[in-house]
Amino acid sequence: MKELKFHGKSIIIGENSIEYIKNIDFKRVFIVTGGRSMFENGAIDKLMSILKEKSAEVHIFKGVNKNPTTEVVKLGVEEMKKFNPDTVIGIGGGSPIDAAKSMALFYEYDLDIEKVEGITLPQVRYKTKFIAVPSTSGTGTEVTRASVITYKDKDIKIGLKSDAFIPDYAILDSTLTYSMPKEVVAETGMDALTHAVECYINKNIDEFTEVLAEGAVKGIFKYLVLSYNGDKKARDKVHKYQCMAGCAFSNVGLGMAHGISHAIGGKYNLSHGLLNAICLPYVLKYNSRDFEVDQRLNYLASLIGSDSFINSVIDLNKSLNIPLSFKDLGIDENDFFENIEEITSNSLKGSTRVNPVKVSFDEMKNILKCIFYGDMGL
Repeated sequence: MKELKFHGKSIIIGENSIEYIKNIDFKRVFIVTGGRSMFENGAIDKLMSILKEKSAEVHIFKGVNKNPTTEVVKLGVEEMKKFNPDTVIGIGGGSPIDAAKSMALFYEYDLDIEKVEGITLPQVRYKTKFIAVPSTSGTGTEVTRASVITYKDKDIKIGLKSDAFIPDYAILDSTLTYSMPKEVVAETGMDALTHAVECYINKNIDEFTEVLAEGAVKGIFKYLVLSYNGDKKARDKVHKYQCMAGCAFSNVGLGMAHGISHAIGGKYNLSHGLLNAICLPYVLKYNSRDFEVDQRLNYLASLIGSDSFINSVIDLNKSLNIPLSFKDLGIDENDFFENIEEITSNSLKGSTRVNPVKVSFDEMKNILKCIFYGDMGL
């Protein structure tokens, strides 16, 4: 038996769909966002205009950087306790939305995010509504039950899980994506592709999520480069396909690419999508030793009109100007190999636990070495 949850109450799509917020009842709204981008592109002004029209009291928590830490979450919780919101809005990239998810839950239950290891988190929010308004097209966090937080003391990113993290409303306003820099389009788009592919080859796949993952792969391959080059129609398409990938993997799980990227991202504070993009071809090559995975990759290749899905991923990375190895990315070689034992250990955690092919410590160490130098031989 398996329970499927694809999103909260509603997914709202289309240009200017942020206006839908006018239909939601609230009095005290706590906004969580990043640094400058949502202010510079007018998104916060647009949101504030809607909230003013609704006569809401508003508090803005800004400055959430990529790879939000437990410290940021705790700061947000403290401000929430002072403000007592009935609604939380996470607006921006995946980082502020992930941070907002944790803030809302730990505020409601007065829990310490540093002390959640080994416990089951509460699964329901009662005090606050949650609205997610993503401005990047990749994480799918607007529909998932995960909140990815960096634990600096452990040098690792951990995906906390709870049904209470699923936003009540996911607003896919494509106009908010128009201001994304090209490198962000590339990195977040490859994050979405990694979600879809790792979900599709996961042994826990089911018929519902299979269709969503397959559709997301096909759509992202068709539209991502066009979106990267500034096509607004393609930007809107990718925004929807990445959400489909989020709906899919939230019910299935991911794989080793995410396990590695969480370890590297936690250690070096690098973009999650960028690391996924670099890792994905190597991980697929390793996993293709499994007959079922190999068959699924062959099917995906036929779906996009290719002879080799792995080579197509490599070519897509090249088209998006993404480095092909950790060394090309600029990670210091001496530092990397001085910490290889810790990185290997952390890479075996999280999503790697549900990788379709089991990975030993020595195998992971070799995979990391291959990704560092760009060796597809594995």
